[in-house]
Amino acid sequence: MLKVGITGGIGSGKSYVCQVFNALGIPVFNADDTARYLMENDPALIQGIRHLLGDDVYVAGKLDRAKVSAIIFQNPEKLQQLNALVHPATISYAKEWFEKQQAPYVIKEAAIFFESGSYTDMNVMIGVYAPRELRIQRAMKRNNLSREKVLSIIAQQMDEDEKMKRCDHVIVNDDITAVLPQVLKLHDLILGKSIK
Repeated sequence: MLKVGITGGIGSGKSYVCQVFNALGIPVFNADDTARYLMENDPALIQGIRHLLGDDVYVAGKLDRAKVSAIIFQNPEKLQQLNALVHPATISYAKEWFEKQQAPYVIKEAAIFFESGSYTDMNVMIGVYAPRELRIQRAMKRNNLSREKVLSIIAQQMDEDEKMKRCDHVIVNDDITAVLPQVLKLHDLILGKSIK
């Protein structure tokens, strides 16, 4: 079974593209959603986060994301340490998930494949590209974030052009180019690879 990675910066439309693949019957693993789930449900990970960021980042068993955000965006070292806790737990969970799937290929959606090194586990990498200003507007609207906050998130991520260069295929999601034909073309191409 082929493993396909889908990546792109904040606001690029990764989730939308994944929904289209999912509608074609392809299982999609969302790394960000899984990380959020594990940060509130994996006892070892919770203990590590409490140790790193303090007990008060959890309120009634729920992670106070605003508090965590305030800590890690002021302290890049803490962000790296948090990622060093969360990424292995998410990757381990993903491996178990992949083993249970029966489809000709599966998709893993993640923003930081290249930064985390987890792209090496994928057979095919697909980038989702949107112009920077459109990404900023989408993220502000979707996440109810200030422009400054979105720009600070973009600054933490790999340069978008560099990310797209590293991908095997790129889907353009610029609100002008139709996404569906691009997805269908890649779906057929990957199915062809997975049957061989």
